[in-house]
Amino acid sequence: MADKRQLENVLLVLLGPPGAGKGTQAELLARECGFVHYSTGEVFREQIGKRTELGRQVESFVVAGALVPDEVVLAVVADFIREHQGQAIVFDGFPRTVAQAEGLDRVLADLKLKLDGVVLIELSDDEVVRRLTSRRQCRRCGKIYNLIFSPPRQAGICDECGGELYQRKDDEEAIVRARLQVYKEQTSPLIDYYQRQDKLVRIDGAIGRDRVFQELVRLVVQRQ
Repeated sequence: MADKRQLENVLLVLLGPPGAGKGTQAELLARECGFVHYSTGEVFREQIGKRTELGRQVESFVVAGALVPDEVVLAVVADFIREHQGQAIVFDGFPRTVAQAEGLDRVLADLKLKLDGVVLIELSDDEVVRRLTSRRQCRRCGKIYNLIFSPPRQAGICDECGGELYQRKDDEEAIVRARLQVYKEQTSPLIDYYQRQDKLVRIDGAIGRDRVFQELVRLVVQRQ
């Protein structure tokens, strides 16, 4: 395991298709290496909960069912980076488009910072479908299981509260494949963008959570 002091001030972006484990790896980096985890949804909820000016702007779009404009997203990101300046930050699933990546570069330049690396966790379409269609959620307490990696002790029953487990609509195969198509359309140009900056490295997500994490830490330390 890397010394946490080796990873101070590191700014890292994780990319990858749904189901590739970006959130899991970001949480591991936070727990094991002291990273601050940036997840757009979580940070939006935090801003809304604090009733900040940015939070009120975000909430107005969320309540209307509209996409939050890039300028507002980037303002939230800039606020987050300033709050945690000097700490290692891992961006989980952000940026999603080239426009957001360009905006992030401008934000960092204004703060005299730069990205240290962008890691693409790759996974085949079939493996994404296999993983996501195996997810189940408890109707009562919301706990999430995976029939492949973390099944319940009793089929269809939540270990925690005894509630019924069900498959969410967004985990059905047709919707997963549609999400994959959107991901490819948005992310392919983003991959090219970071390759041109010589920042992109790739990890095979099929090697498993622990080996992906080991490789991730090795790559981050190597780029310091």
